[in-house]
Amino acid sequence: MVLRLAFGLAALLLWATKAAAQGPEYVFAVTEGVTYQATPKEIRDRFMPVAEVLAKSLHRTVRVVVVPAYDDLRAGLARQEYDIAFVHPAHVAMAEIKAGRYRAAAWTMGYTDYTVSLMMKPDLGLHSVAELRGRTLVTPDPDSITAVMVRAMFREQNLSDVKVVTTRYQDAVPFYIENGFAQVGATAAKSVVKSWTDKGGKVLGQSRPVPIKQVLVSNRMVPADQERVREAFVTLAATKPGNLALAALGYKGFAAPTAEVEATTIAWLGL
Repeated sequence: MVLRLAFGLAALLLWATKAAAQGPEYVFAVTEGVTYQATPKEIRDRFMPVAEVLAKSLHRTVRVVVVPAYDDLRAGLARQEYDIAFVHPAHVAMAEIKAGRYRAAAWTMGYTDYTVSLMMKPDLGLHSVAELRGRTLVTPDPDSITAVMVRAMFREQNLSDVKVVTTRYQDAVPFYIENGFAQVGATAAKSVVKSWTDKGGKVLGQSRPVPIKQVLVSNRMVPADQERVREAFVTLAATKPGNLALAALGYKGFAAPTAEVEATTIAWLGL
């Protein structure tokens, strides 16, 4: 009995020592955007496999927290409640980078040159973005990266007299043009643009490209763990668990960020 008790205490001590060495869990926040339709459960299920990859790399539990609202995300990031964050809207991610609370660990491939297209009917007769003066333009949600990029385009052209109306979802933008609620519609969804042009619609112009869907790490993480997060994401395609995680996410992979592009994007977005 004494021996069994001694072995039991030793096992418990070993477990406690190992848990203490691993440290507390890391919180992984995910915000996938406000202009696409997906439930929090669907989003969480997609990110669980990559969280498991991170947990193995970091030797800690990684807990996924879906944060749908941008203002809730901003508040959590400002308090550095999240150790790792996958952030769809570039303006939210890069504001945190500028503030120095987070740094970019990886960019999502296929989303490093996100552009806004301005769609219109073929008979509208406009030839440049500067000709939008006095017109009505519809964008998705005003706090979406699409709307933020439209405002950056307006600053470039010194446009202050364009009436802007908003709708929540990207795929609702064509409805506003077709039914006369706006003359021009802004979207960054390639599928929406393709559908529009396939039906004979025109694109007035496009914005400069912006990297979105960024992986951030808190500057409170030890540098070694920040590097482990970066390495885990950029090498996902090289391992079987990583490929399974990418398949669940629906992304091609992740790439290391570019500091120069980051700096010019922060300036262009007016952050």
